[in-house]
Amino acid sequence: MKKYLTFCLFFLSLANVFAQNTYPNRPIKIVLPVSAGGGTDIVTRNIAQQLSKILGESVIVDNKPGAGGNLAADQVAHAKPDGYTLIVVTASHATNSNLYKKLSYDPIKDFSPISQLTSQPYLFVVNNNVPAKTIKEFIAFAQTNKNTNYASSGKGLLGHLGMEQLKIVGNFDATHIPYKGAGPALIDTVSGHVHAFLPTIVSGLPFAKQGQVRLIAVTSPNRLPSLPNIPTIAESGFPGYEVLGWYGLLAPAGTPRQVITKLYEAVKQALNNPEVKEKMSADGADPVGSTPEQFEEFLSKERVRWAKIIKASGIESD
Repeated sequence: MKKYLTFCLFFLSLANVFAQNTYPNRPIKIVLPVSAGGGTDIVTRNIAQQLSKILGESVIVDNKPGAGGNLAADQVAHAKPDGYTLIVVTASHATNSNLYKKLSYDPIKDFSPISQLTSQPYLFVVNNNVPAKTIKEFIAFAQTNKNTNYASSGKGLLGHLGMEQLKIVGNFDATHIPYKGAGPALIDTVSGHVHAFLPTIVSGLPFAKQGQVRLIAVTSPNRLPSLPNIPTIAESGFPGYEVLGWYGLLAPAGTPRQVITKLYEAVKQALNNPEVKEKMSADGADPVGSTPEQFEEFLSKERVRWAKIIKASGIESD
């Protein structure tokens, strides 16, 4: 019996090695925690298309929005760790554990990082009735106007957390008004129902270019080449301030190292594709392509960083 068990274990080990060496040999699914059509979806589908060519197997995007990304994350966290079910996550993945009292998965322990795909800053815009052309002028306005408010694309998202961070370092108060997406938030900023908003470049810049809102700063650590005359919040008197959105690729924890490495190498190659870069640029994003180790360290730092802001602001998700 003992020899039989040893033989079975040996056979399973050989089968596992063979499966890893022939990976992939069937379609790969990337679960996406957002609806189809948005910037995350467009960028992910372009990367998936390139991965299909590089890996020689279909890479399918499966949209699964809901619960701030938790539905998709739960599905992938409990999927078989064989490299055939992956997830593209946004910055919410690093903040949800501090926003939600109970999660059915561990954002760190239940996943194997593959690579950070993108990095993208936010814009700081105000409605045209606000007498502020700089961040310091906006803060002075908020300090003397107790009814100052600001919009976000949703409670607990980076646009919300980034403004809460600015409230702390700038020593002012403003009421948060969450919306279901950037579209309605921008409409109410344009109409004057809210004073300020931190939209992404792809959603906010067209409104700024048309003069419907006033763009007074960007949240990146350095000025953007495409907006050289717009200062950063950091250089506006708040050194170290930055808010950068991002997308990243994860696999279930326990996915074989050889598979993770092969996926990382394919991602790095895909991110160098001119078409992918063009689509990212349209979304205001820059390709990253970090190693699994670098992405793991980045996730840990993001989780710790935003946990402090969430705690200081007393934010809890519904």
